[in-house]
Amino acid sequence: MTAVSPAPISEETSSARAEAPLVLDTAPPRTLDFRALFALWANLGVSLIGFTSAATVLGAPGQELGFAAAVTAIVAGTAIGTAMLGVAALIGTRTGAPAMAVLRGLFGTRLSYVPTVLNILQCIGWGVYELTVIAWGAQTVAGTEGWRWLFVVLAGALTTVLTIWPLGAIAVLRKYVAIAVGVAMVYFTVQLGRQGFPDPGAGNWDGFLKATDAIIAVSISFVPLAADYTRHARTARSSFWGTFSGYTVAQVWCYVLGLIALLQSGGDPEKIFSSFTGVAAGWAFLLVLVVRETDQSFANVYSTAMSVHNLLPRVDRRVLTGGIGVLTTVLALRIQEFTDSYYAFLGLIGSVFVPLLAVLAVDYFFGAGRRGWDLGQDAPSRWSMLLPWVLGFATYQFLAPTAITAGWTDFWTKAQEAVHFTPQAWSSASLFSFLVAGVVTASVAALNKPKLQAL
Repeated sequence: MTAVSPAPISEETSSARAEAPLVLDTAPPRTLDFRALFALWANLGVSLIGFTSAATVLGAPGQELGFAAAVTAIVAGTAIGTAMLGVAALIGTRTGAPAMAVLRGLFGTRLSYVPTVLNILQCIGWGVYELTVIAWGAQTVAGTEGWRWLFVVLAGALTTVLTIWPLGAIAVLRKYVAIAVGVAMVYFTVQLGRQGFPDPGAGNWDGFLKATDAIIAVSISFVPLAADYTRHARTARSSFWGTFSGYTVAQVWCYVLGLIALLQSGGDPEKIFSSFTGVAAGWAFLLVLVVRETDQSFANVYSTAMSVHNLLPRVDRRVLTGGIGVLTTVLALRIQEFTDSYYAFLGLIGSVFVPLLAVLAVDYFFGAGRRGWDLGQDAPSRWSMLLPWVLGFATYQFLAPTAITAGWTDFWTKAQEAVHFTPQAWSSASLFSFLVAGVVTASVAALNKPKLQAL
């Protein structure tokens, strides 16, 4: 049997010991309720990278957003991005399939390999970033610039172990880790908030939408991972609201706290953890967040394996996660700096996955998905669905070219010049690419509807 066979949502009564399937074509146990999903996404919404990434919201020195504008961008970007995330989570619960296997219904099995490979690269990239920042945080707690390799290896080993029992790891997050993280976040909020902070960009809103796009991209990065976990949700309702509420609250809190710490450290992301260790017993609470950061690397390694499952459905996921965990650790040992490439990475993620979600959602709720997608190993290719995705990607890059290479940026800059277009403050790449991809998908679905009815 090679097709994904989702179990009924309302009738599945798996035991607490049930674990995620070892191969793709096994129905997932439905063990995650609202509280488990809220805790999972709340933990994923708090990140050491999130603290340091507050720099993407604040802006360059001398061009900083005002604090009010930056907080508004954080709230707006998180709400928009997490609503998209919630839709992806909902589809995962209804289909019972991992995220990349869901795309078999949208594109057909063979064409789904294209976004699958892109997601594998994204997840490995995030995994490397996470192990790097864990080591950075551990060095800050330890008060040393040495032993980086040891911290990377320890974090990589813990990450890999968690992926062997993913549902068990989520249960631990719900019962213990979420509480410890909440206490640490409250402590740092009180301690840092009482010290006050400068507001060098007070009153400045120039760059607001660029900052909002950066926040949307962070939330969107979890869209191609969401179904890997919400396929285990008990109900579609708990899937959407657990994901939306947990991630929204946590990411807003994380970025606002990171913004305060960044302003207190003089706007230097490399000194941001010093703001945390500078308060009484700050090292102990930062240690909690450093250890907890492994749930981020866990999610990326596990979802990499789930993506590979779409390519190799019969390979034991434990073999996949073990190999991917080792690969991610080795890469993290070799790649020590990522600050310069992080902004380009976010832009590339947004340009690929924002329009992809638009195509996915429109076709699932208003197109072929209403009649039921074929998620089997032999699902036929749907070439027409590539068009809105490509157009959405092009729209994003046209409005906000990603600095991958000088040639890539020059290509899109010349395209802007050819049509006499100058990016404006209102030209949000995320929102316009989502709109273009969604409208074109709806048009394609409308053109294909008569053919489907005739059949």
